[in-house]
Amino acid sequence: MAELKDKLRTDLSAAMKQRDTVVTGVLRMALAAVSKEEVAGKQARELTDEEVQRVLSKEAKKRDEAAEAFRGAGRAEQAEAELGEAEILRAYLPKPLGDDELAQLVKDAVTDVAGELGERPGMKQMGQVMKAANAKVAGRAEGGKVAALVKAELAG
Repeated sequence: MAELKDKLRTDLSAAMKQRDTVVTGVLRMALAAVSKEEVAGKQARELTDEEVQRVLSKEAKKRDEAAEAFRGAGRAEQAEAELGEAEILRAYLPKPLGDDELAQLVKDAVTDVAGELGERPGMKQMGQVMKAANAKVAGRAEGGKVAALVKAELAG
């Protein structure tokens, strides 16, 4: 069983005992999203820690988008509540990569693919470079940001 899922359950029990309704609600929602992902598809399965992190990341992103929508509608109180929920979820995720670290991982991915191909990859090999870069990044940066850096590195 995924250790992260166990940690979520343990923290949920602790939050319930402390009568922390916000944390309790967020963790229940997170565990429900994980359970939903486990039964999605043709056969139920147990998620790995990496897959649980992906679900939590997706849920945190949903909260950010909702906060943006609330802020645009002039509902600052709801926006702050959504951002608070996103921060609770982010506590369970690995620390995001900084710009310099991300740029270095992309350069390493380009170098790896160049080693495989025997020449410097071009835009036609962007898919291969993205695959290598995403493996190195491991969900610690947004895909769009990684793609933009890969594109810049291949073009430059």
